[in-house]
Amino acid sequence: MLLLALDTATPAVTVALHDGTSVIASSSQVDARRHGELLLPAVDRVLAEAGLKLDAVTGIVVGVGPGPYTGLRVGLMTADTFGLVLGVPVHGLCTLDGLAYAADGTGVEGPFVVATDARRKEVYWALYDDPRTRASEPAVDRPADIAGTVAGLPAVGAGALLYPDTFPDARAPEHVSAGALASLAAEKLAAGEELEAPRPLYLRRPDAQVPKNYKVVTPK
Repeated sequence: MLLLALDTATPAVTVALHDGTSVIASSSQVDARRHGELLLPAVDRVLAEAGLKLDAVTGIVVGVGPGPYTGLRVGLMTADTFGLVLGVPVHGLCTLDGLAYAADGTGVEGPFVVATDARRKEVYWALYDDPRTRASEPAVDRPADIAGTVAGLPAVGAGALLYPDTFPDARAPEHVSAGALASLAAEKLAAGEELEAPRPLYLRRPDAQVPKNYKVVTPK
């Protein structure tokens, strides 16, 4: 098994290779505006670090969000393209699940909450019983609106760090890592579990909209 994992659902552009036992190469850069520019060089970098070619990959793992439309689609389209070219399966995993899994061993056991920055003064979030067990569906809300639900719970993720009034016990990790996604996927696949389809989890409409008074110009 050689899994190529990637995620662009948060400001982190993150890529990793996993051989079925452990992560053998990884790269993460935080830049919310350069997902498309940074992703492919990161793939090249981890392959070179591992001394492998792309055609050695036997499966793709991609974070499906939730995340902003522009960044999220970069990773998903790249994963789909790799899967098509290589003829290998493409597996989706919730980005929040990757963050929860990465919290294992950091002192966070459960229950806890994972929250990432959704912009517009909102967070993408979900509750977890432990680093491997999600207890609620991913959602997007204003922090003040969920304060009662998450009260008293430790929280991980950049969204939690941004709103200390709602998440006073915010902890690392801040961003998801492809290494955590790959390790979680390898664990699930080894147990015979079926992973999600690589489809985006947006939770809301994209920021870019066609103006309401847009004038359609047709040829005469």
